[in-house]
Amino acid sequence: MAIIGSSLKPFTSQAFKEGKFVPVTEADVLGKWAIFFFYPADFTFVCPTELEDMADLYGEFQKLGVEIYSVSTDTHFSHKAWHETSPAVGKINYFMLGDQSGQITNNFGVMREGAGLADRATFLVDPDGVIQYVEITSEGVGRNAAELLRKVKAAAYVRAHPGEVCPAKWEEGEKTLAPSLDLVGKI
Repeated sequence: MAIIGSSLKPFTSQAFKEGKFVPVTEADVLGKWAIFFFYPADFTFVCPTELEDMADLYGEFQKLGVEIYSVSTDTHFSHKAWHETSPAVGKINYFMLGDQSGQITNNFGVMREGAGLADRATFLVDPDGVIQYVEITSEGVGRNAAELLRKVKAAAYVRAHPGEVCPAKWEEGEKTLAPSLDLVGKI
């Protein structure tokens, strides 16, 4: 099943955010850009480095109107304990969704069969609830929040400028392309 262009599926979760437990559903996500940042488990090794990297750039994502939802199959209680004991995870101010039922992880198709853990995966969802970007890496390969920020800017630009596309390595303010017959074979 192609996931790009598909719609966010219904879910209900408890999240840990800024010292509180808060309910989150798909309805809370609609109307703004959202990143679903899946990772295998709390109290692990690569995961806290990625979550800290996202925390360091959270303000930049928020300036673009993007909310971040980290997701693992741990409970919101585990997220709180990890937040309180890890200097890296303690920096997080975005939502840490508990998904012990696997509903969200299965909705996005990143549940490891038989393991009860999420793959290391990133999804960018537009304000209409449509998935615009997917990245899935192997267990030992961490992601880069700065590169994700660049891709969010490109997706937002393309959404705001129909008929234009962002070429490789595009950075905000650089020239885009307008696909047409005149460009075929000339790039």
